[in-house]
Amino acid sequence: MPPVVPLLKPDILDLIEAGQWSDLREFLARQPAPEIAELLASVEHPKDRLILFRLLPQQLADDVFANLSADLQTALIEHMANDEVRGVLLRLSPDDRTALFEDMPARVTRRLLALLPDSARQAAMELLNYPEGSVGRLMTTAYVRIRPEWTREQVLDHIRQWGRDSETLAMLYVTDERGRLLDDIPLRRVILAEPGTLVVDMMDHRFVALTAHQERAQAVQMFRKYGLFAMPVVDREGMLLGIVTLDDILDVEEMESTGDFHRIATVRPLETSFTEASVGLLVRRRVGWLMALLGINVFSGSGIVAFEDVISANMALVFFLPLLIDSGGNAASQSATLVIRALAIGDIRLRDWLRMAGREFAQASWIGLTMAAGVFALGVWRSGFAIGVVVALAMFSVVLLNCLIGVLLPFGLARARLDPAAASVPLITSIADVTGVFVYFLIARAWLARM
Repeated sequence: MPPVVPLLKPDILDLIEAGQWSDLREFLARQPAPEIAELLASVEHPKDRLILFRLLPQQLADDVFANLSADLQTALIEHMANDEVRGVLLRLSPDDRTALFEDMPARVTRRLLALLPDSARQAAMELLNYPEGSVGRLMTTAYVRIRPEWTREQVLDHIRQWGRDSETLAMLYVTDERGRLLDDIPLRRVILAEPGTLVVDMMDHRFVALTAHQERAQAVQMFRKYGLFAMPVVDREGMLLGIVTLDDILDVEEMESTGDFHRIATVRPLETSFTEASVGLLVRRRVGWLMALLGINVFSGSGIVAFEDVISANMALVFFLPLLIDSGGNAASQSATLVIRALAIGDIRLRDWLRMAGREFAQASWIGLTMAAGVFALGVWRSGFAIGVVVALAMFSVVLLNCLIGVLLPFGLARARLDPAAASVPLITSIADVTGVFVYFLIARAWLARM
């Protein structure tokens, strides 16, 4: 295999400008599909991008198209002739075709569906009819099914005849005459079997399957749990509908992780890549949450005003205010991050909320005591024994309370069928600021009134 030469955009554009099509075609044919997809994404002019795509050999072009973002796929298709678009769509796997239709504007999707032959259009509509975010939208109907009464030789002949268009040949699916899934068999088991062995004798009847209406996040957890590279999808009666492969699950996991990162930063998830997003889109995705958090933070200022008498009589309290509310916010953020991650990967369930709260109470108590001891010494050194006691009590209370909030808020959101990642760091810290101010000055008023 020839070495991969780095794709240099200026050199490519120079070749286009000079019309050196044969040199460019030969050069591109030696490059891997992901590299060419990155090159196309970096080319700004749609005409140059389409020229490069048309120079690719058909199989390579199909692989490159599958590696492009939804926005770039749409941009390419909008500049293609109908016959060219039809060819691209028909060569896509059913799951990739469904993903493309999902991300396109409705008017474009209608145009593309009209270009497909009846059988392909019907298959696409069936997949699109499943709920958004479900396994049904993710599965492909390109797989190899076999019968239990077949011999090893019949299976191999069937694979040679029908396996070319299958999404994967690593796993074969055994069904009865009605199409009900009986087992899945690795191709390796068939190859290593003795001549004349029946499929039924290769079956161990141990398989796991997804259902078409399951959420994609659950499919990710099942792939992670069982370590499989493909899983069948069945309906309520056990009829085989399709399969989901590992590459699709990796795409889902990337989207889920990206969405969680955005929500943790209180940014509404982007439907496109960060580099392709316009300034206006980025502003719209960020400003709503920031305005909401601004409203929450108003309560912190209201709390300070409410305790103006305590502050004016003991100005030393102001010195410790940022220390306390930041400590509470940091502790709450740690707790929330751990719980959000554990919920996302299925390490804990909603029913575990009380157990998690109990564990967090024990941990937060020790953390609070440790931090209270440190801040007590600082308070006594700077402002005397009374302020030291107030600051220590406040530190313990603020850390304990906000750690519990950090644990319970994601559970509450999940119980309300909201994304636990919405219990993000900025939201948690804003709540911690409010609780920190009120707890601190309530303790200060109660303790200092006794002195």
